[in-house]
Amino acid sequence: MREKVILICTQCLSRNYTTTKQKTQTRLEIKKFCPKCNAQTLHKESK
Repeated sequence: MREKVILICTQCLSRNYTTTKQKTQTRLEIKKFCPKCNAQTLHKESK
């Protein structure tokens, strides 16, 4: 079963994206575009 997660920008801390992941995986870290920073930044999974 997959669980929903929220991705947070590491620079401005805005919650931009939601996605799903398998429960056995570690925390997600993906480079995505942040509209607030207007740049491609690292997004991490929130707690």
